[in-house]
Amino acid sequence: MKKISAAVAAFAGLAAATAHAQSSVTLYGLIDAGVMYTNNVKKGGSQGALVQATSGNINGSRFGLRGAEDLGGGLQAIFVLENGYNLQNGKLGQNGRLFGRQAFVGLSSKQYGTFTLGRQYDSLVDFVAPLSGTAGTFGDTGFAHPFDNDNLNHSVRMSNAVKYASANYAGLKFGGMYAFSNNTGFAVNRAYSAGVSYANGPFKAAAGYLQINGSNSSANTAGAVDLGESAANGTGGFQLGADVQRTAGAALSYGFGPVTAGFVYTHSQFQNTASFGATHGSMRFDNYEVNGKYAMTPALSLGAAYTFTDAHVGGTSSFGADPKWNQMNLQAVYSLSLRTDVYAEAMYQHVSGKGYTAFINTAGGASSTGNQVVGTVGIRTRF
Repeated sequence: MKKISAAVAAFAGLAAATAHAQSSVTLYGLIDAGVMYTNNVKKGGSQGALVQATSGNINGSRFGLRGAEDLGGGLQAIFVLENGYNLQNGKLGQNGRLFGRQAFVGLSSKQYGTFTLGRQYDSLVDFVAPLSGTAGTFGDTGFAHPFDNDNLNHSVRMSNAVKYASANYAGLKFGGMYAFSNNTGFAVNRAYSAGVSYANGPFKAAAGYLQINGSNSSANTAGAVDLGESAANGTGGFQLGADVQRTAGAALSYGFGPVTAGFVYTHSQFQNTASFGATHGSMRFDNYEVNGKYAMTPALSLGAAYTFTDAHVGGTSSFGADPKWNQMNLQAVYSLSLRTDVYAEAMYQHVSGKGYTAFINTAGGASSTGNQVVGTVGIRTRF
């Protein structure tokens, strides 16, 4: 009897170990904190230099849960619940959402790809952004294009989204997303996107498209996007609501030993927008970015990105019709370990056009002139 009991106990222990091996839940996160200097910020009736403690200057501070369960035959059930927060004051990010960065569940197949439902990134973020200065492994937040007009910096995530991402077919990947309006009007505040990428050794290329319908509608706040999100985060990002937004983008990069160089182009159109006083007008942004990174040593990485933005504002506006932005970004990152690094960044923006003032993402506010300079130092750690 003792031998039978021992055998049963051993089998039960083996089954428990096998079940544990077939499913997993991982707690992960990133903490980014620093000190930033901005030479000119206009707030209310005052203006001048601003020194501030920052959270998420490069990568938004976050923690999350990631899980997977093996269903057999190469199929897994997966989920991600990811929270964003401000380290300096403890407040929730993404307009107070508990899991505002990502929240989705789905199925993943090594052969057929991944299908997920929930709050997720659009295809421009998935495919084009990794080759731009807004990549999470590069300058990310501070390197965003003016007002994050192409959403490469994911100032707004897509709620109510269903998304498909293909497997890797000899370097080729593709995918698409549809975010529901959750409204009887159906088309009011919905979004859809698609993208593709290809990698072959040191060469990488990607393209994507995003369309948002009715993002300026106040009648449906439970739809695909929330324009109050970036304002609540203080990023100054995606606040250009419109009846229709259409954004297309493409990117290339190539590695030369320790050096990687890239080029990004995005085109954004906003139809019937009230931004910049263009009542019932339209806006267009063409963003041209060149970027490069140099791994000087295994621990020290240097990076630079330059973006020229050519825009046009239609309709009735007190602003100039053809503003232009020039922004230069520099970055140095020194790794103290596999998980922890320190960084320094410098950013300069110049805008020309009647009525426009410079506004670097995360600067703390718009300048009182057409120029703005930002310098910051910080530390990041991952777990």
